[in-house]
Amino acid sequence: MKVVLPIFLAASIIAYAQDIHVRVDPAAPHADPGNENRTVFPTIQNALDHHPWPAAGSLGKDGSPARVYIEIEPGIYHERVIVTQNHPNITLIGKGKSPEDVVITNSLNARQAGGTFFTQTVEVNGDGFEADNLTFENSAGNTGQAVAIAVRSDRAIFKHCRFLGHQDTLFADYGRQYYIDSYIEGGVDFIFGNAAAVFDRSELHANGPGYLTAQSRTSADQSTGYVIINSNVTSSIDHTGGNAARTTTALGRPWRPYSRVVSIHTELPADLDPAGWNNWNNPANEKTAYYAEFGNKGPGANVLHRVPWSHPLTAEQANQFLPQNFLRGKDHWDPIQEAARLP
Repeated sequence: MKVVLPIFLAASIIAYAQDIHVRVDPAAPHADPGNENRTVFPTIQNALDHHPWPAAGSLGKDGSPARVYIEIEPGIYHERVIVTQNHPNITLIGKGKSPEDVVITNSLNARQAGGTFFTQTVEVNGDGFEADNLTFENSAGNTGQAVAIAVRSDRAIFKHCRFLGHQDTLFADYGRQYYIDSYIEGGVDFIFGNAAAVFDRSELHANGPGYLTAQSRTSADQSTGYVIINSNVTSSIDHTGGNAARTTTALGRPWRPYSRVVSIHTELPADLDPAGWNNWNNPANEKTAYYAEFGNKGPGANVLHRVPWSHPLTAEQANQFLPQNFLRGKDHWDPIQEAARLP
């Protein structure tokens, strides 16, 4: 017997599950304009430029707006990648066994590029961006500012990702961002910018003396800031020479006066500067920056010698910085639930 669906139901089914899946394989031929119906591309940027688009108003399998999934075969991709502002809901997925198997890399420092904000290997401007099982790298090393990725995306999620650099590795600058089960490495100010970002169950690794964060909130009424929670701060700083101040890392310093960083239930290393935080040689910042801790552990967690202008939190105060609260927003975004949908 032939079943005839009501028109409204048939239309809803057509609009449903319209996610687009394409693949990046270096062996594929390059796609030029007019090849937009291709599903295999040789580079990540080529896939971003020429992938098919979901139908207008279509929904993905979870009922949210349809996504473009770019599945990347294992390899080292020597390219610079830009996700434009008019390109939302992009998901990059590394198809290797671990994040080390898919590496997006470039080597460019501020001196070469003409400024910090021209150095990034990857730049993300479209909202709703996701990445899973990838490495983002700027291989310029200890040569000054050299950004691995600049993220200006609201509701961005990074899961099982690595971020490799030295100074200014991760520019987390705009929107709400959630980093889960990831690894971030650098030496000086290696997480910086003015996003509302949570780093959950992640490792922040200092490969040289300096500061983990340089958050740049510009006024007290901004909802931005960095939260490091359930994470692990590690270090490979060389302690064989120089004075003690130059062989430690600190939790943060204020790039802008109202900088806000909170560390919760995080393992802190022995070579963390006992002061914890720094005023960036400006005592006025001590009146406006907000640096706080709750329930940290490890040899660097003793707060007795912290700067007097930092804040020990109560459990109730720390609750507002949990990812589901701090990143909730007016649209009631649940970053934990969204991240769980990724592989």
